[in-house]
Amino acid sequence: MPTGREYDIVLFGATGFTGELTAEYLARHAPADCRWALAGRNQAKLAGVRSRLASINPALASMDLLTADVNDAASLAAVASATRVVITTVGPYVAYGDPLVAACAAAGTDYVDLTGEPEFVDRTYVRHHATAVASGARLVHACGFDSIPYDLGVYYTVRELAASGPVSVDGFVRASADFSGGTYHSAITAFSRLRESAAVAKERRALETRPSGRRVRGVGRPHRSAFGWWALPAPTVDPQIVLRSARELASYGPDFTYGHYIALRRLPTALGLVGGVGVLFGLAQIPFTRNWLLNRKKPGDGPSPEKRARSWFKVRFDARGEGKRIVTEVSGGDPGYDETAKMLAESALCLAFDDLPATSGQVTTAVAMGDALLDRLIKAGIGFTVLES
Repeated sequence: MPTGREYDIVLFGATGFTGELTAEYLARHAPADCRWALAGRNQAKLAGVRSRLASINPALASMDLLTADVNDAASLAAVASATRVVITTVGPYVAYGDPLVAACAAAGTDYVDLTGEPEFVDRTYVRHHATAVASGARLVHACGFDSIPYDLGVYYTVRELAASGPVSVDGFVRASADFSGGTYHSAITAFSRLRESAAVAKERRALETRPSGRRVRGVGRPHRSAFGWWALPAPTVDPQIVLRSARELASYGPDFTYGHYIALRRLPTALGLVGGVGVLFGLAQIPFTRNWLLNRKKPGDGPSPEKRARSWFKVRFDARGEGKRIVTEVSGGDPGYDETAKMLAESALCLAFDDLPATSGQVTTAVAMGDALLDRLIKAGIGFTVLES
């Protein structure tokens, strides 16, 4: 970790919905000696967030507010060089994220976000992975509901299975929750950019090395699962993150297979979901209807505390290897906001304060933090449980 920095953590985007929840989590749970600050372009709004944080922790009444704008490279460089870890919640990341990643990679500063945008993750690898390797920066994407429950869930499952031969894991996601304006905008933007996403994914494959002597594969087909659910392959960034961890970690075995699914109890619900996603995808291709969709929900909007209190998620993993089978589950409360803020903040605290493997460049949560982050999340109330073995 870089030494001589003024701050341990800087949070960029604290005036947004998830950003403020992340700030509140840090206010309650960051160690007393953690030196952290807020960064953004609107100092008046940041001051308002600071006032609310001071009602949680009076010591934060005088916390520093840093001026930073995604359109001002010098301001981002100043923030990155002043801290050991940057958290950003400013999305859609494909539109706003790259300049901050560039600043962190150049400064040797660790970076965490909550993106679920495959194009942005691949573009970061293409543009900034080599720079980060040279500087020592760890660029860790998808540190929220995308994709920690799956990345660390599979990591935990493989650890508990303890098989040395071929391993196959299927993950089944169930949740009841609302989504914020920021998440909605990111999804619509991703739907509209599949051609760009495919192009940068191809560019990444040309640069990325594959493991020697080991095989890692993703699989997926609609089916009726062993748990009685209808399982639909989930077209999200999550399986890509899991497979990247598997390529880096020999503990996943010589032949690793992962399938990632949305689990639904009723077939009509499953068919309705497929149809709804298809309609959204079609509308996102046309500029007029895409703008209409984006105007339906504004960034910064989010569910009420009462709605979040009723929300939940459960991800079940069915793993097999060497004649053994294990079923595990990762579970928690409101996935998109309360638990995402917790996961994002704990990821930053883990990078800042824990004894971790020596890694750099674009890395996953399992590769960069592994057991240390798993322990943190369990202590913070995220469930990692063996159901059958």
